Amino acid sequence: MTPIHAEVIEVARALIRLDTSNAPGLDAHETAPATYLHDYLTDAGVDCELVARDPRRANLVARIPGSDPGAPSLAYVGHLDVVPADPRDWTHPPFAAVVDEGGWMWGRGAIDMKNEVAARAVAMAELARTGFRPRGDLWLIAVADEEDGMADVGMRWLLEARPDIRPDLAVNEGGGMRLPLADGRVLQTISVGEKGTYPVRVVAVGEAGHASTPDVGRNAVPLLGELLARVGRGMPTPAPSPHVDAMLAVLVGPYDDRAAALAAAAALHPVLAHDIPALGGTTMAPTLLSGSVKRNVMPARASVELDCRILPGTSTADVERAVRSRLGMDLPYELEWPEPLIAGSASSPTTELMSAISRVLVASGDDAELLPMLCTGFTDSVYLREAGTPTAYGFSPFRETSAEVITAGFHNADERVHVDDLLLSVEFHLALARDLLG
Repeated sequence: MTPIHAEVIEVARALIRLDTSNAPGLDAHETAPATYLHDYLTDAGVDCELVARDPRRANLVARIPGSDPGAPSLAYVGHLDVVPADPRDWTHPPFAAVVDEGGWMWGRGAIDMKNEVAARAVAMAELARTGFRPRGDLWLIAVADEEDGMADVGMRWLLEARPDIRPDLAVNEGGGMRLPLADGRVLQTISVGEKGTYPVRVVAVGEAGHASTPDVGRNAVPLLGELLARVGRGMPTPAPSPHVDAMLAVLVGPYDDRAAALAAAAALHPVLAHDIPALGGTTMAPTLLSGSVKRNVMPARASVELDCRILPGTSTADVERAVRSRLGMDLPYELEWPEPLIAGSASSPTTELMSAISRVLVASGDDAELLPMLCTGFTDSVYLREAGTPTAYGFSPFRETSAEVITAGFHNADERVHVDDLLLSVEFHLALARDLLG
């Protein structure tokens, strides 16, 4: 094992062992890993600072200054919080960072995303130790509160509070899975954007009554059941999207029938079987239910909240039209909008950053074709683009950790990464910085 391999394993284990679980009702503490990385990078000669709205929830900002003010700047980005983990469901304790005999590192954050934060930090340290002087600024930004966001102490707040942090290019989470396809090709995902959100509350409107006589009044709960049946699992009706078109062009080539193309693409790999259909348009997953406040009262109103995830460019009118189309107009209901629309966003897939990532992979002997995709969920790249970073991708390469292992452990029990992929990620980030900024 090389010294740099041992180093990234040590850093990743240290980060995983710091429990930064973040969810409503939990008291998250990201300052501990931010301080650990601050001290580690400072020792390597990197300029670092902790920037905090809440002293318990600091963000790390590290920079190797560029020599040319006009050269593009590059940020390596990550988050320090994780989702909670119930140890009863795990093979190894989720915050022990166990490395087994097969080279697997187990722990909450091993994939999402303390593995990538560790690799990016070690690459930053190695560049500083070896005297690398980039043309443009090289940043490492490791933030709090990505998994929940309600405290507003992470990326959105940081970019508002610090207008000097405006990288031209950013590499975040969301891609790098290798997909051996059914047709023999091998692709590697790269996230170029994220879907947005616009939740809707569907309120079935009936008439209250006494539960002892169910046929008196019009209980809203059965009405809601009928509406829920029309929503189903909430999978989308295919809608036009240039970002989805670019993905389908790589996967299936030219097509006339969008629904058929999505189905053909989904059949190429088990992981794509879930992601591709969800990217077809607006999903509307039913989640929160509300009915009567008393068991013996049939309610006049009962509701379900639909977690609608929307493609970039989708408007409020588009979402309302899609929901009403699904529900029909023959049952009594009202629509309420509990939160404002958060737009999806995407970067162009044809940029110098995309070309550089491809060059670095080819030079390392990796001949997998890049597959530009949208994330079905959220990442902090949304805030970076809003603040003025035009090109923000999600990518870190995996070879030993299969796509199936990655997706099975994502926010789930037994999250793990192969330690060889930690070294692979360090080498990738070293080479990318030298290619773009050298």
